[in-house]
Amino acid sequence: MERLYKGVLKFQESYFKKEEEFFRRLSKGQDPEVLFITCSDSRVDPHLVTQSGPGELFILRNIGNIIPPFDALKDKNSTAAAIEYAVQVLKVTDIIVCGHSNCGAMRALLRDEKELERMPHLRDWLKLAGPVREHVLGVFGGSESDVIQGYTEKENILEQIENIETYPFVDEAIKAGRLFLHGWYFDIGTGCMYAYAPGTNRFEAIK
Repeated sequence: MERLYKGVLKFQESYFKKEEEFFRRLSKGQDPEVLFITCSDSRVDPHLVTQSGPGELFILRNIGNIIPPFDALKDKNSTAAAIEYAVQVLKVTDIIVCGHSNCGAMRALLRDEKELERMPHLRDWLKLAGPVREHVLGVFGGSESDVIQGYTEKENILEQIENIETYPFVDEAIKAGRLFLHGWYFDIGTGCMYAYAPGTNRFEAIK
């Protein structure tokens, strides 16, 4: 914690002072163009990997970058609330669903539920990605490997994009040409970002 306190002071004394006018303008409201949905993993920093600044991204993070289908969780669904706000109030033009390599949530998804008995909230949350688990196990069986892990992570991105399309206001905005969906995959070890290309059905490196 001491390092974080020092970081706050350094920010206030250096960066903030240099950009004080910018933050004064920013304090009056936000107007991001992008809703960036990604995992809670501490190794994934949306601002860092996109080299964007404060006010440019509306960020939604949760375990496994999972998006519950419309009406899947009728009460206290903070993910749905964030999507509603981003699309209907902020009027974002793009939504990015970004998964990543070595995702612990996706590894847990493929394992026996009994291993999560002491984490019931996590177990129930991962059940929302049940179709991903069923698909991957149907293709690969119960074996484990880095290839299967990567496949699961990418398949999950596509599943969550399908889930977000179940929201009526999202579907309406897409059909009206006001909103575009993107699937991204971040390889932590190489720093490469891959974007899903529907035409080739592959994740292709952003160059």
